[in-house]
Amino acid sequence: MTITIKVLFFASAREAADNLTSLELELDDESCDTKQLRKILANKFPRLAASVLDEESLTLALNEEYVLTGQVLPLKAGDTVALIPPISGG
Repeated sequence: MTITIKVLFFASAREAADNLTSLELELDDESCDTKQLRKILANKFPRLAASVLDEESLTLALNEEYVLTGQVLPLKAGDTVALIPPISGG
């Protein structure tokens, strides 16, 4: 069975993902989680791989809630995951 989630790309993550702002992504397995999603996105967007696989470099937000470093959350149909690079101030 497949599920569909929405992935949102911001700032440098958008640039590394061929300037996509969002992507509807079909996943093969209902047991998919945020850790597996990072691997899927790294394979799909090689320029994004280094940052998406490093939890310190790129934060995920699942349905507008931050995914904490080391936390692995299950994904379900209709979820929205945002890729949020570090924010620098000035």
